[in-house]
Amino acid sequence: MNLKKSVNLLLAAVLVFALVLAGCSKENNESGASSGASGSPAKNKEITLAYVAWDSEIASTNVVKEVLQSKLGYKVNMLQVDAGPMYLGIADGSADAMVAAWLPSTHGENYYEPNKDKFEDLGVNLDGTKVGLTVPSYMDISSIEDLNGDIAKSLNYTITGIEPGAGIMTATSKAIEEYELKDWKLLESSSAAMAKVLQEAYAKQEPIIVTGWTPHWMFAEMDLKYLDDPKNVYGGDEQIHTLVRLGLKDDQPDAYKFLDQFEWTPADMEAVMVDIFNGTSEEDAAKKWIEANADKVNKWIDGI
Repeated sequence: MNLKKSVNLLLAAVLVFALVLAGCSKENNESGASSGASGSPAKNKEITLAYVAWDSEIASTNVVKEVLQSKLGYKVNMLQVDAGPMYLGIADGSADAMVAAWLPSTHGENYYEPNKDKFEDLGVNLDGTKVGLTVPSYMDISSIEDLNGDIAKSLNYTITGIEPGAGIMTATSKAIEEYELKDWKLLESSSAAMAKVLQEAYAKQEPIIVTGWTPHWMFAEMDLKYLDDPKNVYGGDEQIHTLVRLGLKDDQPDAYKFLDQFEWTPADMEAVMVDIFNGTSEEDAAKKWIEANADKVNKWIDGI
């Protein structure tokens, strides 16, 4: 092989190597651009959402998950826990965020206040919630105070509750004491089991009393009412807040900005809950709502 030919081959090899490097650089730049303001690789865009298995939080957390995945390119891990561990998970950093803080009454004293310096509160994501003792409207009863009357026997002195440790369960135990509901018991179950018991009694027009809250699909599907709470044990109207672990803003700025801008209405949440109740999967119900509310979703991710 002569010298001229060797030089030409060497130059050709150098040119090919340079083109390969340029292509890799372009790929990395495009990947960095698509990963958000941090410029971190897309593979690092992973986040863990903590939630409790209440119908309201199943709806909201699945909507947040779908936006993070489909709009922002995140891998999302779902961590289902009870209320106490949900707060502790955000406080100790084992979870990144949750959109299920019912404040100021339901979660305030037991979960929020003891940990408030260990996470960041991004504020209200839904306004106008309520919790309390709930009965079908066909029942001739209007106040918690009435539970000391003749109605008690027909209800078997039983309030059907949800998961032990939930804020509404703590409040109901307190209500039993405050209203001196002697011989009454609070039955622990789950939100799904509570709703099923309510549906069965409602279908037969039988007396039933449960721990209820809005937004919830059961208020859309049945004619229900809250019992008046003159001692204000359950508090008034509440809000649901978004909480994130300390440091999330620096580690995952795209997710942080979206979570900070996430807000919707009770009607929005109920639409997702009703679809799930009627048989749509949680994921598909979230996708359906997002597709139907593009303008609202675009505001959530504006600036990312």
